[in-house]
Amino acid sequence: MSFTTEIKRELVKTVPEQRECRLALLKAVLMTSGEESGDGFSFVSENESVAAYIIGIAESCFGVRMTLTEAVRDPKHGRDKLTFSHTGTGAKGRAEEIYSQPVDTDETALAFLKGAFLGGGSCILPRGENKTGYHLEFVFPSLRDAELFMDVSDRFHLLGGIVERADRHVIYCKNREGIGDFLSVLGADNSFRTLERTAAARDENNNRNRLENCMAGNVDRSLTASARQVRALAALTEGDLIALSAQLKETLKARIENPTFTYTELADYLGISKSSLQRRLNKLMSLKGERP
Repeated sequence: MSFTTEIKRELVKTVPEQRECRLALLKAVLMTSGEESGDGFSFVSENESVAAYIIGIAESCFGVRMTLTEAVRDPKHGRDKLTFSHTGTGAKGRAEEIYSQPVDTDETALAFLKGAFLGGGSCILPRGENKTGYHLEFVFPSLRDAELFMDVSDRFHLLGGIVERADRHVIYCKNREGIGDFLSVLGADNSFRTLERTAAARDENNNRNRLENCMAGNVDRSLTASARQVRALAALTEGDLIALSAQLKETLKARIENPTFTYTELADYLGISKSSLQRRLNKLMSLKGERP
């Protein structure tokens, strides 16, 4: 199940109590996925539970039931796009009532945001092989309606950008904090927890990758330093070695015979501290005029 579907399933579990809130929700649905016609209104949905929810709200507001008028297969997503319509006596007036519903209270604003997600919202989380990152969006055919959505979301200090995509206007948010704010405002608590679990797992994975990369970098640097030391020490002549103490000769032999040892491993092998090893290598490398 996609994260979008998870959110929508959670949102349809509750119905706004006030009629003006239900009208505000229908207004957002029609703005994102519907239209007003000369004899009524209609909306399109790919989700049967969302469609049933919207039909139920329309029925609770007007006492009429919308009917399925078209079903078109979407080959890209493998789903049917279902069109539900309400026409006939009084339908045009009902459409006008929906579109004229003001969104000027916190309650109507919340219902409007909920309807906008049910009608034209989607959300993606960076799961598994998904490399797109966090992405929440609301799609509006009309710039005026998109700007109304921005005004409504500002009431709750929700942040998002707006971009034109083909003939649509998209409100988007690409960070987990902003998406979390939207889910919290919409009351999608379970979906919010899914977001937090995904974010925590992703952070843990990123931290592990950074640690592994850092360790790999340290190993690479250690091996490079070791190879340079071995080359320099192997080039020492017998004359260079005559004046060496037994400790330095022991260190020289250990370094050449164990080229992959780190400083810690080599110091343990010799039974000395890392600082003592560093001093010995400094002396040996200085014989060839090089740094350790």
